[in-house]
Amino acid sequence: MTTAGDIMHPGAQWIPEDATLDRAAQLMRELDVGALPISDANERLCGILTDRDIVVGCVAMGHDPSQVTAHEMAKGTPRWIDAGADISEVLEEMRGHQIRRLPVIENKRLVGMISEADLAGHLTDDQMADWTESITAQR
Repeated sequence: MTTAGDIMHPGAQWIPEDATLDRAAQLMRELDVGALPISDANERLCGILTDRDIVVGCVAMGHDPSQVTAHEMAKGTPRWIDAGADISEVLEEMRGHQIRRLPVIENKRLVGMISEADLAGHLTDDQMADWTESITAQR
């Protein structure tokens, strides 16, 4: 059985909810990632911040990224998966919520992230095409 822990990119890092978007962008550059899980004061997942969120939700709206926090950009209920979950559960979670990145949690701690690139190494071409189509479909 292939699990979320098997396919995830290990070493994901939180961004605190009170961090500014300019700091988040710097961290994304340092880590070479396009998304960061947002943590509350108790290191619990409270959202995910993407590079697109920063550009479209802040910069393009004329806001100053040094004055807007990650918390202000967090929207909706954050989705995650347990490290022991089967790959079919990973796919269902991502399909069902049309998301491209999924934090992986083990013992209430962030241990990794799963992205499209991580899936591509573990799915057949047909499975990958089907998954891609399912998350890009109009809601």
